[in-house]
Amino acid sequence: MNRKIGWTDTEDIALALVERFPDLDPLTVRFTDLHRWTLEIESFDDDPKNSNEKKLEAIQMAWYEEWQELHE
Repeated sequence: MNRKIGWTDTEDIALALVERFPDLDPLTVRFTDLHRWTLEIESFDDDPKNSNEKKLEAIQMAWYEEWQELHE
């Protein structure tokens, strides 16, 4: 993925996280870890301070949907 992504690109972030942590239930992840792991995504390019609880919740829910599809 050459395109840079940011905090509002929840689907792109979710796909990257489910690829990195395929067996981890996203609902068990603390927001501090979710924030850090999002920043570690290679194509992520946004200010760490631009995140908030609402954005992290959206990422977590998108990740959970992707994770559920893997574990059906």
